[in-house]
Amino acid sequence: MQTSKMRRKVAPAAADGDSSEKFDQLLLSSAICNNEDLGPFVRKAFASGKPETLMHHLRHFARSKESEIEEVCKAHYQDFIMAVDDLRSLLSDVDSLKSSLSNSNIKLQSVAGPLLSSLDAFVEARNISKNVNLALESVRKCAKLADLCSRANFHLSNNNFYMALKCVDSIEGEFIDKTPSSTLRRMLEKQIPEIRSYIERKINKEFGDWLVEIRTVSRNLGQLAIGQASSARQREEELRVKQRQAEEQSRLSLRDCVYALEEEDDEDELGDQGKDGYNNGGSGVLGFDLTPLYRADHIHQTLGLEDRFRQYYFENRKLQLTSDFQVSSMTPFLESHQTFFAQIAGFFIVEDRVFRTSGGLISKMDVENLWETAVSKMCSVLEDQFSRMQTANHLLLIKDYVSLLGVTLRRYGYPVDPLLDVLSKHRDKYHELLLSDCRKQIGEVLAADKFEQMLMKKEYEYSMNVLSFQLQTSDITPAFPFVAPFSSTVPDCCRIVRSFIEDSVSFMSYGGQLEFYDVVKKYLDRLLNEVLDGALLKLINTSVHGVSQAMQVAANMAVLERACDFFFRHAAQLSGIPLRMAERGRRLFPLNNARDAAEEMLSGLLKAKVDGFMTLIENVNWMADEPPLSGNEFVNEVIIYLETLVSTAQQILPAMVLKRVLQDVLSHISEKIVGTVLGDSVKRFNVNAVMGLDVDIRLLESFADNQASLLSEADAAQLKTALSEARQLINLLLSNNPENFLNPVIRERSYNALDYRKVVTISEKLRDPSDRLFGTFGARGLKQNPKKKSLDALIKRLKDVS
Repeated sequence: MQTSKMRRKVAPAAADGDSSEKFDQLLLSSAICNNEDLGPFVRKAFASGKPETLMHHLRHFARSKESEIEEVCKAHYQDFIMAVDDLRSLLSDVDSLKSSLSNSNIKLQSVAGPLLSSLDAFVEARNISKNVNLALESVRKCAKLADLCSRANFHLSNNNFYMALKCVDSIEGEFIDKTPSSTLRRMLEKQIPEIRSYIERKINKEFGDWLVEIRTVSRNLGQLAIGQASSARQREEELRVKQRQAEEQSRLSLRDCVYALEEEDDEDELGDQGKDGYNNGGSGVLGFDLTPLYRADHIHQTLGLEDRFRQYYFENRKLQLTSDFQVSSMTPFLESHQTFFAQIAGFFIVEDRVFRTSGGLISKMDVENLWETAVSKMCSVLEDQFSRMQTANHLLLIKDYVSLLGVTLRRYGYPVDPLLDVLSKHRDKYHELLLSDCRKQIGEVLAADKFEQMLMKKEYEYSMNVLSFQLQTSDITPAFPFVAPFSSTVPDCCRIVRSFIEDSVSFMSYGGQLEFYDVVKKYLDRLLNEVLDGALLKLINTSVHGVSQAMQVAANMAVLERACDFFFRHAAQLSGIPLRMAERGRRLFPLNNARDAAEEMLSGLLKAKVDGFMTLIENVNWMADEPPLSGNEFVNEVIIYLETLVSTAQQILPAMVLKRVLQDVLSHISEKIVGTVLGDSVKRFNVNAVMGLDVDIRLLESFADNQASLLSEADAAQLKTALSEARQLINLLLSNNPENFLNPVIRERSYNALDYRKVVTISEKLRDPSDRLFGTFGARGLKQNPKKKSLDALIKRLKDVS
């Protein structure tokens, strides 16, 4: 020890070069203590060529650590010795504990032996219990499964397919994977698909039967729906008739107002049933039962085949609709059109119900597509059938049914405008056919006319032939038998025209056009102007040969003039417009040509008769010595005939017609008198002859004045104007100052009907033997008469003018 100490003391005394070596040793010791990498130290030692120094340092570090280890071992050794002593002291305690544990174990074994045997018995019993419980559970599952199978079979036998499917779904979802019997599981796996397939076949068969049945049901349903629409329309028409009657009565008597109670119809209409009145599963109206359809849809939903079934339903209904479009060529369309349209109407009533209640079985777009197809086909059929029809009544019947179809289906939301457009398109053709029918009927009526006044023995005949057309001239009902002023042609023609109006209004009504009076009026004007007026003109020109016939036709025309007022009022009432608007749009009498022709024919025949009496004017003594006091013979005959004529004519001819005819006849008589004096048959005449003609004119004027009781004073005065030419000529010839004719004022006032050329010719014929008024017959020495002088001056002046 001392040596080592001496070494440590000597070491610092070594050369200073060792300080770096000590420093390296310290670094190495520090690196080893810190577990650092010694690689740098090794590389440095070998790089410097002094590995021995590194080995020396390492050995030195190892020696220094050995001493530390030794000191630690010494310290731990003392502790170990102490621990061994402690263990030895515990050995006796361990032995006593071991003995105690052995005794306790013996006691435990003696006590736990019976318990272990009981535990073994318990474990065995528990295993048996588990097995029994598993068996019971399996039995319960099998019992439930058997019960479900039994219920499924029961529901299948009762055709309760939905419950059967629910049982099958329950078996498949809850039991088939948990069934302890593999045999039973295999049986179920085989039978379940077969059951579903069986249910699908059965439900498809029921649905197929329903598809067959629904076609018949649809036709009956469509007929009933259209029939109820027709009943509703009829009730509306009856209400309008009552309203028109009330308006007419109010118009005729404003004081006697009529009040009526409107009765509401309490019947349940098909339209309401069609929307909310059908039971989903009930029979409904006419057996309209959708239960098989709902059931099939529900079953297919349960089977997971919903989309396929709905496509199948749509395709089959589309095929049915296409089949409904077929129009039989063996049956006239007039006989089959109701069935044709009723079938389509019923189809879409059913589809509307299905769309609103089936929960998506058919979509709105599908229904609209089917309807567009149906409308297109119906329009095509109507176009084709209308183009072939040549009878107005047939076209009207089909139009009425189509309009009822439109009313029915519009209530279900289907647009029917294209159908109404087709009807409007054939409006002109219908009216042309109707005009043709009326032309034929009117021709037959006129051909059968006997030109006799109509005899009515009963009040109903009067009501049917007079009151129904407002032909009466008084509100007082006449005594029966009643002889009407018109012949049977008038009410017959009125019935034809009224029927035309009603048919025209019927065609125009419910056709989508609200205001159609102008259209009805246009065709009514054509009927009256072209057909009736033309037929009457033909009758007058070809069939009227006597005065009595001509008078009857003229009387008929006067009555028809009143009837025409009724026609336009009737058209306005049926068209639903106020009468004041119809009156405002009235034009001239549409039968004006026939009326004028009838009056002209009557006047012509009367003139011919008068001409027969006027031939007696040849017996007049134009150079009479004295004027006839009672007039010439021809005038007396003419007046007797005219008075007889008036007594007969006033029974049937209206006053204005009689006035026009008499005025024409008197004008003709005036012309004949003037013409006779002007003609070559009269070479000369004297004042006495003129005075005789004056008496004749006075008699005729008296006849005209006597008509004031029949006409009016103004009309009687107007009758006298028909004799103006003859009267003014006589006044001029008897005037003391004939030269006043040259005065424009006097001529306009007193001689406006005279032609100066006629005045010259007639004045030159005037002679007077007594005073030799006209030149060559008078003596040269006599003084010239001032009247003669004035007349000569007049003649001279008139000749200068001419």
